[in-house]
Amino acid sequence: MSCHDDLTASDLVGRYLVKGGETVWVDGPLTRAVRCGGICYLDEIVEARKDTMVVIRPLADDRRTLPMEKLGQMVEAPPEFCLAISYNPGYQSVLKDLKQSTRQRFVALEFDYPSATLECRIVATESGVSDAVADNLVRFAQMTRNLKGSGLEEGASTRLLVHAGKLIADGVSPVTACKSAVAQAVTDDADMLKAIQELSSSIF
Repeated sequence: MSCHDDLTASDLVGRYLVKGGETVWVDGPLTRAVRCGGICYLDEIVEARKDTMVVIRPLADDRRTLPMEKLGQMVEAPPEFCLAISYNPGYQSVLKDLKQSTRQRFVALEFDYPSATLECRIVATESGVSDAVADNLVRFAQMTRNLKGSGLEEGASTRLLVHAGKLIADGVSPVTACKSAVAQAVTDDADMLKAIQELSSSIF
């Protein structure tokens, strides 16, 4: 599930709905995952309201239970059940950071950019450009990533390289593709845009 400000505990756990003139209980995705021993993945969890995320805490510690207050039930998670969450650290304000009481209930895995060789393969495969063009795009991305903290909040992602590669594969010049798909996607600052364009011109 994609987390957002309007996500409620009922969206996760379930609610009563009127069907065929009758009021029936309908399990939410979290409850369904708990009952069947599935995986519940909450994307960008810091975007959800704090009062909504309280419901996952008993599931994420040694209790492994889901309280369903509206039904007066306590659903126990089987061993197969897995709760996974994700977010991008560093982008959020203090008001949208992961609380320690939630963070300490999970094992953390940090993901970084793929290696240059793998990233070249990804860009070439997903965009349709040649290996040589993909290699140049990755070199360009690495140069923008070196600007992180020196004017850029974040360098070019692999996703942006694929976007640029698709434009190049469709006949757009590499410099223009890098400007449209990468530079203008990572910054609005005129001086930084100029600097990034100079980086792409030096490669292409």
